[in-house]
Amino acid sequence: MSDTARLVANKLLEINAIKLNVENPFTWASGWRSPIYCDNRLSLSYPEVRTFIKQQLVQTIQLEFKGVEAIAGVATAGIPQGALVADILEVPFIYIRSKPKDHGMENMIEGKITPGQKVVVIEDLVSTGGSSLKAVEALKSSGFLVLGMVSVFTYGFPIAKANFEKEKVRLISLSNYGELIEEALKLKYVNQEQISNLKKWRENPSTWGV
Repeated sequence: MSDTARLVANKLLEINAIKLNVENPFTWASGWRSPIYCDNRLSLSYPEVRTFIKQQLVQTIQLEFKGVEAIAGVATAGIPQGALVADILEVPFIYIRSKPKDHGMENMIEGKITPGQKVVVIEDLVSTGGSSLKAVEALKSSGFLVLGMVSVFTYGFPIAKANFEKEKVRLISLSNYGELIEEALKLKYVNQEQISNLKKWRENPSTWGV
């Protein structure tokens, strides 16, 4: 898995899907100050990278989640990746909204709901795991059997690990923060001093830069 993690990180860096800026940090929606911003959706605009990530997602599911009967994408970034994967696996695709639609059928899950169906969830990026696990809960509440989740990238925060363990949801990510910063150093996207700051942020992101 480490080779895959390194290659995915490399490709995301090459297309500038991962932006690193220690001197002028980004502000996340949570209010956290961060030296990193991941926009993995850019990979969809690069056929070679899009295909590579799609293949890795498919291989991971085939290896780790045998018996999968449907793919569920987490809105919004997990939708295109999930649809691509479902197409290759030739299984149904559904997606989960962040909240129920406020008109029409008021659905939170879009697509055919088949209670008891074994589903794997596709997520673009996992930070604390809150929104990802909310999607899992919606699937379980609708009667799906969730085998696990596969994401393109994870920050690997301890709180995310604890959240997934608490909910007994298996998470596998193609790449992670540790592989990313090592690859960034190797490709000279950052220097050793910046790497030190990036590691400090990872240790305590909620207070970093405050």
